[in-house]
Amino acid sequence: MKAEQIRDMKVEDIRADIDNLEQELMHLRMSNKLGTVDNPLAIREKKRTVARMKTILKQIETGE
Repeated sequence: MKAEQIRDMKVEDIRADIDNLEQELMHLRMSNKLGTVDNPLAIREKKRTVARMKTILKQIETGE
């Protein structure tokens, strides 16, 4: 998800998406340990998306 798309979202939606992505990330990490992940690069993408969303959420909350 791109930063422009995240900035267009409501704060509640961003928080809900962060929760969902963190759950998906947890499942991907467990699957990776078991060796059943189809795309291991998805873990990196989800981590970066969560970080991007948290950064933008912080910027919105502080008014930057």
